[in-house]
This record gives sequence, C-alpha cells and structure tokens, in this order.
Amino acid sequence: MEQIARTRIHPMMAVAAASVTLVSLVGAASIAGLLPDSKATTAPATEPMPVVSTAAPVAAPAPVPTPEPRRVVEHKTVVHHVNAPQPQPQVAQAQAPAPAPAPAPQNSAVGIGIGAVVGGLLGNQVGSGNGRKLATIAGAVGGGYVGNEIAKRNQQPQQ
Repeated sequence: MEQIARTRIHPMMAVAAASVTLVSLVGAASIAGLLPDSKATTAPATEPMPVVSTAAPVAAPAPVPTPEPRRVVEHKTVVHHVNAPQPQPQVAQAQAPAPAPAPAPQNSAVGIGIGAVVGGLLGNQVGSGNGRKLATIAGAVGGGYVGNEIAKRNQQPQQ
C-alpha cells in the first residue's frame, strides 16, 4: 500500500492568517460604519468622603471653587472696497490675426503597436497557466496605452 504524504500548515501560520483576517474585517466594518460609536463620557468628580472618627470632630471640607466660564471673543472683519480706475478709451489699431491654435496630437498606431508588443512580452514573463494569459493581455493593453502617450508627447507640431 502506498503511503500518502500529507502536508500540514504550521500552527503559527494559521494563527497569523486568522489574526490578519480578523483585523481586516474589523477595519472594513469600522470604515463602513458598521461598528457602534463610543458613547463614553468622563465620570463626574466626586467629593472625598469625610473620615469619621470618634476621637475628634471632623471639619467641614473646604468649598471647591467653580471655574469661570469661558469668554467668547468676537472678531470683526472689515473689508474696504476700492473702485478700480476706469479704463481709458483706446484708439482702434490694426491687429494681426491671432495664430491658429496648434492641432492636438493624434493617436499613433505605431506607438500603440510597439507599446502593446513590449507590454505583452513583459506580461508574459509573469505567472503561469491562466494567470500568464491574463498578465499578457493586461500588459498588452497597458503597453499600448503607454506607447500611445509617449508617441503623442514626441510628435512635432506641423507648420
């Protein structure tokens, strides 16, 4: 009979995985607002209890001074408006026509093609099986985008 080798996860790895999962779930619940807010308040200060003894009478505790309420400081902002001087009428002058705006760079089929090939080759170096196929496709798409952007920046304005 063949002996089947069983591999077990180390107990410390199981504890680490469980703790990371728990912390992640608590963080996600906190961000989502699923955890209740803390309604804690500070406990009011209590006066110390007088010690009762039969040997001597106890003096009354000294009155606790109450703090003064905070004063509200009001700030006023004064804005002075100054009227701008009126523009002087100008004599009409012959103006040269404004130059036409430069045309926007066009998409480059060469840049997209080269970028897609390079990105696909780089993506093919990652993973195995279906993961390699997905990485190749993602690399080709990303490389095509980057190649197009590089080609747009390198285009010279035509005159």
